[in-house]
Amino acid sequence: MQQLSAKKRKKPFPTHIVVFLAPATLLYTLFMIYPLLDSLRLSLFAPNGEGTEVFVGLQNYITLLTDQMWSARFWGALRNNFIFFLIHMFVQNPVGLLLAALLSRRALFARGTYRTVLFMPTMLSVVIVGFIWQLILSPLWGVAESIMGAVGIADLFQPWLGLESSALVTLALISVWQFIGIPMMLFYAALISIPEELIEAARVDGASNWTVFWRIKFPLILPTVGIVAILTYVGNFNAFDLIYTAQGALAGPNFSTDIMGTFFYRTFFGFQLQLGNPTMGATVAAMMFLIILLGVVAYLFGWQRRMTVYEV
Repeated sequence: MQQLSAKKRKKPFPTHIVVFLAPATLLYTLFMIYPLLDSLRLSLFAPNGEGTEVFVGLQNYITLLTDQMWSARFWGALRNNFIFFLIHMFVQNPVGLLLAALLSRRALFARGTYRTVLFMPTMLSVVIVGFIWQLILSPLWGVAESIMGAVGIADLFQPWLGLESSALVTLALISVWQFIGIPMMLFYAALISIPEELIEAARVDGASNWTVFWRIKFPLILPTVGIVAILTYVGNFNAFDLIYTAQGALAGPNFSTDIMGTFFYRTFFGFQLQLGNPTMGATVAAMMFLIILLGVVAYLFGWQRRMTVYEV
């Protein structure tokens, strides 16, 4: 018995786990962890005019947040980024939930076709989407004005991408159109996983479709709602390509569509007459990382903890 217990205590080292995880760990460390740490390190240095860099501590962060030359662009980009995120949060996700609820109805004809059509824009390149919508909305050769004229609302047409008041909202809605398939499919997967017995029991008790959704289905998919929300947050604060494709690195008109991604690009690499500044660019990247980290931490210690308690 003692020999058996000793053998049980001496379990072999799980070498297979190391073998399977080592390649992924090495690649992730090489292309993600190391660049992140090096970027954080670079944000603590500044050029001294002699071609070398000197350690300045948090001075770059103070300059970014308080210096008039940097702070105006930083706070403007951060404000626009929050607007960009809120439009996705309160337009894309509710509409995605609505589409998922409609597609999850068993009586709906050709559900697979609708899912495919709605998800197709997500598979398109963002560069292609930005270029196509530029052509559609162009006041010179676009078809948007003609389409609106066909339904009698041509007077409402404006060069939305060329106006400071509407350019950011327009680009956000274009992004919503492209990526609405992602929350739709996540919500759809959560809805069809709900046991049918619960829904049938509610219908027997006389519950309407509206009551079934809000009293039974929606509480059960709340964990998915939280996941979609944090994915939307992270994705939008990493956004860059649509703004760059449609409005360029200057995020015109007059920086009205400037977000953290475009601000980082101009700062690090430079653009036109603006010279690149790698240390300040790394500082902007570090601020982006901190903003995203704060959102993720708030999700983990706020929403996710409540969902865990609710499931228990």
